[in-house]
Amino acid sequence: MNETIQSTKILTPFPEAEKAAVDTALAEALNKSRRKIVVLDDDPTGVQTVSGIHVYTDWSRESIAQGFLEDNPMFFVLTNSRGMTREETTACHRQVAENVLSVSRETGRDFLLLSRSDSTLRGHYPLETEVLRTTLEEEGYPALDGEILCPYFREGGRYTIDNVHYVRYGERLVPAGQTEFAKDATFGYRASNLCEYVEEKTQGRYRSKDCIVITREELRDPAGDAALKKLCGAASFQKIIVNAQDDYDVRAFAVCLYRAMAQGKHYLIRGAAAIAKAVGNIPTRPLLPAKVLFSQVPEDVLQHGGMIVVGSHTDKTTRQLRKLEELSGIESIPMNSDLVLQEGALDKEVLRIVARANACIQKGITALVYTKRTELSIPGDTPEQALVRSTRISDAVQRCVGELSVSPSFVVAKGGITSSDVGTKALRVKRALVLGQIAPGVPVWQTGEESRFPGIPYVIFPGNVGEEDTLKKAVSVLLRR
Repeated sequence: MNETIQSTKILTPFPEAEKAAVDTALAEALNKSRRKIVVLDDDPTGVQTVSGIHVYTDWSRESIAQGFLEDNPMFFVLTNSRGMTREETTACHRQVAENVLSVSRETGRDFLLLSRSDSTLRGHYPLETEVLRTTLEEEGYPALDGEILCPYFREGGRYTIDNVHYVRYGERLVPAGQTEFAKDATFGYRASNLCEYVEEKTQGRYRSKDCIVITREELRDPAGDAALKKLCGAASFQKIIVNAQDDYDVRAFAVCLYRAMAQGKHYLIRGAAAIAKAVGNIPTRPLLPAKVLFSQVPEDVLQHGGMIVVGSHTDKTTRQLRKLEELSGIESIPMNSDLVLQEGALDKEVLRIVARANACIQKGITALVYTKRTELSIPGDTPEQALVRSTRISDAVQRCVGELSVSPSFVVAKGGITSSDVGTKALRVKRALVLGQIAPGVPVWQTGEESRFPGIPYVIFPGNVGEEDTLKKAVSVLLRR
């Protein structure tokens, strides 16, 4: 298929008659596997399809060990590496691999590493997976036969068809390389075809023609023999592209993956949230009602307003923000994020915002803090400089939450780096329970007793998810309690 804009009419659902067989096969495969699934999340949005799973906000050996001892077959480790430099990312992933391997040997339990990243292909790729592979193999772990790429994510409108990855806009499917996401200042790219994306990102070390391609037709074949044969034929960290346009395509692939691993093959996964849900066989649950969201919130805090912070500056986020401002009971407090260019000015801006937000929350009004709606662009800027500046702005945004003296009844953070900083720095969460989703693709953590504001719902709203009114609808649920 050419990399042209397509109609959503080309999407075809997985055969209804085959779903029960896939469900049975996946449940059996997971039960037979003793592997612990360790999901490394480069920002907090990776839990946007799961529930009843714990997220650890550090990758210490103690946290990894606790995750291995859980009854759940899966746990998440929040690395926030999308907000790191290359050097920081390298050090992080080396330590993660060493700690996972050490705990695995101590417990006698094998593992499957899943590098969860952006469904629009942004992030430190191939750096992260190459560091993981190199570290494991240097420490004596069996050679990894293949790296699986599966960025499909239905809730966000991400589909891979004939190897081309698409982003849904209404009734149109736009090749990812033609979207605003591909123009990211730090993680930009050109190719929408995932085979070509691999060649582009690896600078030709892995060629497009050498990728193994798992087709939609192969995944929908009840026998699954062709997909399994291809998986078992992978060697030397060969790239494996998964074509998917339905959740059951990914579940069927997970069945083949478990069968291949049972034959002694070893893989590493680079993908979006959907494949994490599939390999963990996490059930689909209804969207969260207010009574569940606020079940652990102290009675006095229930009377307070909430806190919403928006760091993402994508066009979609800006449109969602404007719709959100239509709600009553919310006060907008814009942040002049361009003050990052003036020494000490952003600190004063934070103090101003915190004072105003405290007053709002105490009165039962929800404070809405957002950065300027255009990305700051400096002539002659480098990707690393842009990332460092973005991180400084995100730090200012999280301080608007972390320096509150009044507990909000809920917190919403919009944007990947923003939501990670709010969760780990402002709320000081160490281990959170993923309650589920408040909107499709929008996860909610329940903060632990160790956090700054225990028991409150923390809504992690990705910058690139939802329709224009999705943020407004999600916040409406929180306000109606």
